[in-house]
Amino acid sequence: MTDAARSLYIAQPALSRAIRDLERELGMTLFARSGRGVVVTAQGRRVVKLAREALDAVHEIEGLSNHSIVTEAELRIAATPSLEPGLAGRLLPAYAAEHPGVRVHIVRCDGRDGVVSAIRDQRADLGLTDLPVPTDLITHPLERQEIVLISPPGLELPDPVPMGKLHGMRLALPARGSMRRRELDAMFGKYAVTPVVVLETDERNGWLNAVRAGQASLLWYRGMADQAGRAGLVVRSLEPALRRVIAVVHARRRLPLIAQDFLTTAEKGTAA
Repeated sequence: MTDAARSLYIAQPALSRAIRDLERELGMTLFARSGRGVVVTAQGRRVVKLAREALDAVHEIEGLSNHSIVTEAELRIAATPSLEPGLAGRLLPAYAAEHPGVRVHIVRCDGRDGVVSAIRDQRADLGLTDLPVPTDLITHPLERQEIVLISPPGLELPDPVPMGKLHGMRLALPARGSMRRRELDAMFGKYAVTPVVVLETDERNGWLNAVRAGQASLLWYRGMADQAGRAGLVVRSLEPALRRVIAVVHARRRLPLIAQDFLTTAEKGTAA
């Protein structure tokens, strides 16, 4: 309490009186004694959360009143390399058409973990990634994307490729310990297949280079099919088909208006 009073440039007794007055006015206990200090009660945490939301709303209203002064707002969206083409090709043009005064900055992340970190560190307002993500983030599912096998030409494989064909196949995979690698390893275990791991890295260009060089195949999203096709690679579906949910994610806090508008545009485009 003494540190809080110092940061507010008031005396500690004055802060204590203000808190007691507020507790009497609200009819609830916001702080409870714990040893020589105090802790915030469950009711107190709820009050703090609602107060922050109210202040955020006030700041947004102030932003609206100053809109004519601000020449350009910036929206920061974190995305993975495989999902960025869809973001830039479909979502951003639709958003820009409705909000020409907003500049969108794409925060490029190596993978889902990078998107989560960018949101948590407040380096991005929104993130575009596949699910699941940690429960401290809010998710807005947009679509389901198919996972496909991208291979160098010349491999004798059917289309679709039965999952059992992955046994003994030379694959480029994410680094061990990463969230995506754990998910792929779980999938291999489910279908009792053991691929030959040629490359382990979280660098997407490294994966594609390995496939271009004829060293390995790659499991990734259908959204990469155009890029792979232009590179002369072969894209095949899997049997049974595998799909992942792609979503816009953000922190559990009130979003800026420009971020709310982007969500509306993205969800409208998905519905269409």
